Amino acid sequence: MKKKLCFVVQRYGVEINGGAEAYTRIYAEKLAQIYDVTAVSTCALDYQEWKNYYPEGMCEINGVTVRRFKVDYQRDNSTFGEATGKIFNNPNHTVQQAYDWVKAQGPVSEGAIEFIKENKDNYDLFLFFTYLYYPTVFGIDAVKDKAILCPFCHDEPPVYLKCFDELFNAPKAIIYNTEEEEEFVHKRFKNDKIPSILTGIGLDIPPLDTLPDGKKQFKLNKPFILYMGRIDPAKGCSELFEYFLDYKKKYNTDIQLVLMGNELIPIPKHKDIISLGFVSEEEKYAVLRECDALVLPSHFESLSIVVLEAFAFKKPVLVSGHCAVLKGHCTKSNGGLYFYGNEDFAMCLDLLSNSKDLRDAMGVNGSKYVDERYQWDIIMDKMTNFIDEM
Repeated sequence: MKKKLCFVVQRYGVEINGGAEAYTRIYAEKLAQIYDVTAVSTCALDYQEWKNYYPEGMCEINGVTVRRFKVDYQRDNSTFGEATGKIFNNPNHTVQQAYDWVKAQGPVSEGAIEFIKENKDNYDLFLFFTYLYYPTVFGIDAVKDKAILCPFCHDEPPVYLKCFDELFNAPKAIIYNTEEEEEFVHKRFKNDKIPSILTGIGLDIPPLDTLPDGKKQFKLNKPFILYMGRIDPAKGCSELFEYFLDYKKKYNTDIQLVLMGNELIPIPKHKDIISLGFVSEEEKYAVLRECDALVLPSHFESLSIVVLEAFAFKKPVLVSGHCAVLKGHCTKSNGGLYFYGNEDFAMCLDLLSNSKDLRDAMGVNGSKYVDERYQWDIIMDKMTNFIDEM
């Protein structure tokens, strides 16, 4: 009989094509080929207000049984920002205040938590994805002796809230995505005695000759750097726009900035900033194939699938040095450059844009890095052995 695994995550669906939730779905579908996998989530699609979008109940997605539960109430963004500022700036906050912040952030779904409690004996293991949200914080407490945490953790303000001291010392085991994440969690929570594994994710890259002509389809007639993901201040996009526009003023260059993803902030009107909006996976890869480099200004990443995808396509990356994980990908692979501010962004971009030999060499290095570390056969062997041991 197959072992039964229950994945717990705040959002689950094919419409969610980035970040930790997409990672969770990919893992669930891969492991469903070996185990009996159920995903427990909420009915939310939008992560800012947690509006109920999907119907409540059970369905099947690519071999995974999905059970969705209604969000009890939407986030009140009129008060949440102020409350967040107060607690983040108060190192003397209480544990209860921290738990209250988690509830205010959401998505609160008592139905999901009750399902976990009532079905503790019906699953061999519960895998909780992302440390930050209500389903993980309140779900792990009900099944500690069967809980595996995949935290997606990095050095950010909420990780210092006192409620997470208990969370990171509660599970039976922990799955880390990078050495930097593991090192930070051990330093922050002193929990290195908990069994753990370092995995990452495999990539399913389509053959290049099956892709459409990305330049022709989107009328991209100049060299360009590419940003893929939510166009969001939290991803460093405001800085990216500022730095790129300053670069264009100082340097005589044709290079453009092309964006792919949902627009959560206004995009500056400039002839060399082009937003393609939300695109299909095929279109994403077609454009990635044509870019000069991928740019990711985010300060907070626990893995970054888009960086690994760029490496797989032999593209160099230009990333924020404020993010230990992204900087680590560059230094370990020698496949990219990192910046801390406006001036070094411009210097790095000018270096990449004017040296095809450098771009090609870094692209080859990045490809080797992915081949050695992020292949599904290697990762699945590690995962299944770890799950079976637990």
